Amino acid sequence: MKRSEIEHVLRAAKGIAGEDEFILIGSQSVLGAFPDAPLVLRRSIELDLYPKLHPEKSDLIDGAIGERSLFHETHGYYAHGVGPETAHLPAEWENRLVRISSENTGGAIGWCLDVHDLAYSKLAAGRPKDLEYVGNLLRYKLARQMRIKRLVGKEQNAALKTLMTERLAVVVTTLRPNIRIRP
Repeated sequence: MKRSEIEHVLRAAKGIAGEDEFILIGSQSVLGAFPDAPLVLRRSIELDLYPKLHPEKSDLIDGAIGERSLFHETHGYYAHGVGPETAHLPAEWENRLVRISSENTGGAIGWCLDVHDLAYSKLAAGRPKDLEYVGNLLRYKLARQMRIKRLVGKEQNAALKTLMTERLAVVVTTLRPNIRIRP
């Protein structure tokens, strides 16, 4: 996905939901802070988002511009209307959101996860593709290992905290022979 495609989805979502602000929580939220992120981090054609003030309107977005919609068939990318519960995020993540807004968003505002909060949510999900994504955030030096580690250290659920710590260690160990990671 490209930043211009996110702007297009935001414009369309605003028209569908009648809302001005959206939270972007999936992998493509990296484009908030890094509009020119490496292709490996933006290869998804799906933008996970929900209206900030009325998350229940996500179904409207999913139905109109979601997977297999005319929008998807026409443009090759789509919105996935999700809810706040979709991603497990660290405390105070809302204070670190990155804003996307331009003349191309038609007045809509996209609030993207900070890359460290994004990495945290990927570690919590723990699927192979999520761990690969975290590895690429570190490999391309868009995120810092120690900052992710600090966020994980504040996780309230002890079992999840242990699991996320182990997952981060595996990601870092996998990268070590290939590249030096910024602490």
